[in-house]
Amino acid sequence: MRGRGVRGGHNGCGGPLTGVNGACNRCEGPPGVPSPCEGHLLTVPAAREAADLAAPAQPFAACPGQALSPVLCLQEGAGDASEALDTQAGSVDEENGRQLGEIELQCGICTKWFTADTFGIDTTSCLPFMTNYSFHCNVCHHSGNTYFLRKQANLKEMCLSALANLTWQSRTQDEHPKTMFSKDKDIIPFIDKYWECMTTRQRPGKMTWPNNIVKTMCKERDVFLVKEHPDPGSKDPEEDYPKFGLLDQDLANIGPAYDNQKQNNAVSTSGSLNGGIAAGGSGKGRGAKRKQQDGGTTGTAKKTRSDPLFSAQRLPPHGYPLEHPFNKDGYRYILAEPDPHAPDPEKLELDCWAGKPIPGDLYRACLYERVLLALHDRAPQLKISDDRLTVIGEKGYSMVRASHGVRKGAWYFEISMDEMPPDTAARLGWSQPLGNLQAPLGYDKFSYSWRSKKGTKFHQSIGKHYSSGYGQGDILGFYISLPEDTETAKSLPDTYKDKALIKFKSYLYFEEKDFVDKAEKSLKQAPGSQIIFFKNGVSQGVAFKDIFEGVYFPAISLYKGCTVSINFGPYFKYPPRDITYRPMSDMGWGAVVEHTLADVLYHVETEVDGRRSPPWEP
Repeated sequence: MRGRGVRGGHNGCGGPLTGVNGACNRCEGPPGVPSPCEGHLLTVPAAREAADLAAPAQPFAACPGQALSPVLCLQEGAGDASEALDTQAGSVDEENGRQLGEIELQCGICTKWFTADTFGIDTTSCLPFMTNYSFHCNVCHHSGNTYFLRKQANLKEMCLSALANLTWQSRTQDEHPKTMFSKDKDIIPFIDKYWECMTTRQRPGKMTWPNNIVKTMCKERDVFLVKEHPDPGSKDPEEDYPKFGLLDQDLANIGPAYDNQKQNNAVSTSGSLNGGIAAGGSGKGRGAKRKQQDGGTTGTAKKTRSDPLFSAQRLPPHGYPLEHPFNKDGYRYILAEPDPHAPDPEKLELDCWAGKPIPGDLYRACLYERVLLALHDRAPQLKISDDRLTVIGEKGYSMVRASHGVRKGAWYFEISMDEMPPDTAARLGWSQPLGNLQAPLGYDKFSYSWRSKKGTKFHQSIGKHYSSGYGQGDILGFYISLPEDTETAKSLPDTYKDKALIKFKSYLYFEEKDFVDKAEKSLKQAPGSQIIFFKNGVSQGVAFKDIFEGVYFPAISLYKGCTVSINFGPYFKYPPRDITYRPMSDMGWGAVVEHTLADVLYHVETEVDGRRSPPWEP
């Protein structure tokens, strides 16, 4: 198949014939000879054709050396080179990589533009120039997957999208492109035809929305042009009025209202088109607050900032919100994020769940791929460093657990005693999730510890002589071996999808109640399991055998102001030589794989028979 050029364009790549002797100004080929671009054609998405939007098919011809800047080519037609340049004007934004007229998505993190075809996103319910969505490319999103969510559009956004599409159609199809469009003949029929593509809001039963649309465009004079009557001497009939158009005719300025979107080259009105304050305005001064409240799209941007769907993607570098609920008072909290494997991701639209419990099956536990000290699974008085690898004690004994635990296999990590004044102490070791955070490690049935003073080992608050003590400057090793054939080892981690979702400081968390008494009664020993402690590379012998079955986390409990640092691997100062083990750092991606598998199996099970995991009732 050979590419067809723009009006008077090159027969191969569609470039303008403005070169020497009528040659193509792009690939320098003569007018009637195909360019080297032959065979490198990308058709428009099938969804676009189904939507019946852009009229002629619009293939892209990629010239050698310009694969990243495809040029829009229209069907063959008559015209000169100047018309070809006019037709192409605005079709490709070299700086932003825009492909106007296509269904494009802007990443909310890197702000780059992509065609929906790039990631295979279903665009049957989308339009070009839409702004009511959130999109993160697979490079920026922390899960490594693309994230796309349509949002409910307000009338201002719907009018903006409608006028942009009408403007683009007129530029590409009409000999004399229009910039103003009739309310009754153009705008209202367009919105009525593509209502489902423009918003997730249900179509109103009463036909009152056309009047509201007119009011919206008349009010938003910083975005829309209004012409109520024809010019004197004009042949346009009076019934075609009022007409509306875009104040800023540069369609490349239209995009979603992302907080971190930067548009240095946009004119002042482009800030309004994108739902922000006009460029060059600080937002301060008299009337600034009122202007922000009056703007419909600005209200959407404000909601976006507080929407947990987007906040979850802007986590701090260490992967957890700075303000968060702590595990205490019989409840534990697991940070949640949208589940990309959920069968109906559009249900994540928070507006439709206003006043209702958000279904947990649309979310999943948010896991960081590095093993660190947990910020939420600790006593609040403990101080954690920014890198989440050092902890400082405060007052009486209190504990912090790591972010990841193990249920089978042999694992190892190290702790260095950085500072230990004479009146301080530490108990270090392993703990299950239900271990008491406001008590020393080894206080209950769920934890096992090694104390700094006299080297005593503790379990269920019973201390037994184990080794000599340790202090400042020592490097301690912690080894655990759990059998592969236990019930816990064979099971996948909890999906938490049957738990309640709560909102705290713009983030969502699964809330799980601790049934400590029931868990204690169900504990059973795991034959063959053992815990060994090391001091400066020397094994102190087996500390515990046949420990209780369960998921174990590296844990630190400190008394007063001592400071310790933890090393999860993979490189250790004193790696054990006579035993086989895996560093705890391996559990980072291991947990991601296990939880993803558990989430997918949950969705498959729910899809097949509609069953859901029953909550654990007392």
